[in-house]
Amino acid sequence: MTTLPARAGRRCHYVVNALHSVVYFSPDNEREMSALGITDRSALYFAGRAAALGRVGAGAVTATFHSFSHELVARHVPHIWDVASPEDVLAARLRVADATLRRLLGEEALASAEMAEAAGLALRAAEACERPVRPLYAAHADLPVPHAPHLALWHAATLLREHRGDGHLIALAGSGLDPLEALVSHSATGRGMSTKWLLATRGWSEEELTAARLRLRERGLLDEQDALTDAGAALREEIEEETDRLDAAPYEHLGAEGVGRLTELATAFATTLVENGGYPADLRR
Repeated sequence: MTTLPARAGRRCHYVVNALHSVVYFSPDNEREMSALGITDRSALYFAGRAAALGRVGAGAVTATFHSFSHELVARHVPHIWDVASPEDVLAARLRVADATLRRLLGEEALASAEMAEAAGLALRAAEACERPVRPLYAAHADLPVPHAPHLALWHAATLLREHRGDGHLIALAGSGLDPLEALVSHSATGRGMSTKWLLATRGWSEEELTAARLRLRERGLLDEQDALTDAGAALREEIEEETDRLDAAPYEHLGAEGVGRLTELATAFATTLVENGGYPADLRR
């Protein structure tokens, strides 16, 4: 039985995750990875997120990332490990997190008591994350915790993100949605990526996207205007609720007061990131 307000863990996750995912849109990321020889945007993402898994092949990345076409993944993996080792990528990624948070939040925020408090709370929540059936979380959980509070917070945000993400894939597998159907239906909620970003980053074609929409219409999940039907909206909420259930442990461990405080602190930091241009304006358009 939960001791938390409804969806408290979900709300906390969303704002904490903003502190992690901002690195993917950072010019610091392109600079550091380019110095390693990784210049393609997709290769850059695959390397940065998969490096904790070690020298894995395309199959492992497709399986754990879920929403990318295998053809796009195989274009870059495992070749990227011949360009830069996973160890070098992990070191560069931490430099990116440092530079990005330092630039967008400012030195005063990084040195603040609130930053140290948020890092402590997020790390405490991550103590209750579970390794079984969660490969991306488990790989990141083997990495050392950085000493600087803002990097410790970024590391904890990464752990919490990948723990929820792995659980979300479990929920999606039970829903009967394939990867592209999952992307399209999520976009139809208004909270997912825009069609522009989906096509630009996930490796699917316009024809494959159209076919996925047709399949969703045939199942009664999308209407003729590609909006979610009542059944589609209900399915998407079932997926989120199942994801919440699978991701409850860290937030239950932190407790209602801790979750509320971490949400408050992370919201303030995430708001500053957005206000200072940390995220593309057209991400959801």
